[in-house]
Amino acid sequence: QVQLVESGGGLVQAGGSLRLSCAASRRTFSTYTMGWFRQAPGKEREFVAAIRWSDGSTYYADFAKGRFTIFRDNAKNTVYLQMNSLKPEDTAVYYCARSRSYGSTWPNDFGSWDQGTQVTVSS
Repeated sequence: QVQLVESGGGLVQAGGSLRLSCAASRRTFSTYTMGWFRQAPGKEREFVAAIRWSDGSTYYADFAKGRFTIFRDNAKNTVYLQMNSLKPEDTAVYYCARSRSYGSTWPNDFGSWDQGTQVTVSS
């Protein structure tokens, strides 16, 4: 069973930046699309961004375009989410997960969920 472990969350002021990391317990990403999702209290889990490990192709939710960047490090078997110009509405628990398919934004198409990392943006 592959475990994905998120890190890098924290408290930041509006306009600030954070970089989230998602590391796998063993080498497994090569055939997968890796995605970042988030869930705020009382809201549904929503898609943020995803990257196809094999060629680095990416896609984003509209709210993430221009502010967030997803990228990977093959040597470290880690996928990152660089978040800039953060807003209070970005406050949520952020999760990474993996999928066999590319292009989906539906959480049910992704698996290997971990406990996530909390991001809090103060105004």
